[in-house]
Amino acid sequence: MHLTIDIRPDDLSGAPTRRLITRHLAGMHESSPPESVHALDLDALRHPSISLWSAWIDDDLAGVGALKALDAHRGELKSMRVDDRFRGRGAGRALLRHIVADAHRRGMTSLWLETGSTPDFAAAVRLYESEGFVRCGPFEGYADDPFSIFMTRAL
Repeated sequence: MHLTIDIRPDDLSGAPTRRLITRHLAGMHESSPPESVHALDLDALRHPSISLWSAWIDDDLAGVGALKALDAHRGELKSMRVDDRFRGRGAGRALLRHIVADAHRRGMTSLWLETGSTPDFAAAVRLYESEGFVRCGPFEGYADDPFSIFMTRAL
């Protein structure tokens, strides 16, 4: 059965999106020490340099993902999160591909991300690697951290 995943710009005004972002941030604090949590809260996600999308399956929020413009040529993936009910159903990959395409349309030449290094993040790392991201060193103010994996991809 093929699922239809509807990806749309999101302004954080909807309660389902706010709840998922709040759960995402709480989950990051559960799996990493505070100094290693780089997830953005609701206020930070409203910054003009950040575009946020939500993925919907039927009338249910399946996931969120954001693109932060680092400069005219580089973007950073932020706040990628799939609701537990929809893990493994393609929502994360659809969001990632949507963000990559949007960055390409904007003329960006590379994307960057930071994700966790614990087993909780293994599926995310596999997804990023399967979509062409490779491991790299810290970027844009990040520091080496045993709880972080840094990745990049040329567009």
